[in-house]
Amino acid sequence: MNPVDLIVGPFVDFEFMRRALVGTSILSLSACPVGVFLMLRRMSLSGDAMAHGILPGAAVGFLVSGLKLLPMTFGGLVAGLAVALFSGAVSRSTVQKEDASLAAFYLISLALGVMLVSLRGSSIDLMHILFGTVLALDNQALYLIGGIAVVTIVALAIMWRALVAECMDPIFLRSVSRAGPFVHFTFLVLVVLNLVGGFEALGTLLAVGLMMLPAAAARFWTHRLQPMCALAIAIGLVSNLIGLLVSYHLSVASGPSIILTAGAIYGLSLALAPRGLIVSHIATRHRAA
Repeated sequence: MNPVDLIVGPFVDFEFMRRALVGTSILSLSACPVGVFLMLRRMSLSGDAMAHGILPGAAVGFLVSGLKLLPMTFGGLVAGLAVALFSGAVSRSTVQKEDASLAAFYLISLALGVMLVSLRGSSIDLMHILFGTVLALDNQALYLIGGIAVVTIVALAIMWRALVAECMDPIFLRSVSRAGPFVHFTFLVLVVLNLVGGFEALGTLLAVGLMMLPAAAARFWTHRLQPMCALAIAIGLVSNLIGLLVSYHLSVASGPSIILTAGAIYGLSLALAPRGLIVSHIATRHRAA
């Protein structure tokens, strides 16, 4: 079999492979730029916490209606927003920082979600919720992911300058505009929406991977925001393609394969990119000489 057939063949022959590629590609268009802003705002671990915060809401939807997309999606959205709001309220009302409150709510949410699923579901149901089923995406899931992508892209375009200002100097934004809290809350909503969009494909544990790993890899290649977002999207798209092909040819789980591919690209960027370890080390030694 020639290399073209190895790459193109699975997507030509199997509709589930095409759906998986389309769904994860659409998700990359919105989740990867959101990941860039999360990274620049030093909120990467907050995204992970909110991803786990989705779990109890999705579990309640599962208890009510089984493995149906809309109830689990709605429950996950409500739970994710609740975790974001409650952790923010705790950090503003007490001496505890937002990262600590997010960690507390994340641990509570994860344990509660697993317990709720175990009340009715099997270990297979739990694995579905935690790790997703990217090869089982249907039209309803694709429409949901597409709608979230459209909302996210439009919102980012409208709030772009305010988001950049908040990333660079949030105190300045608050001093010249009252839009700071609104921008912050709207951005958190976008984060939760994209995590919910990634939930059906990659599960609550891996959804944040497609958001953060391409963004982290892109930062090693450029310091400019717009090229960074574009490169993060490109890395996400390549990770989806290679990850799905690896999972098909090696018969391994698709979601972890996609995230591990993104992790491999991150590792290569860490080592070889202009702002990575090797080039930075060589430049430092050259200046010292």
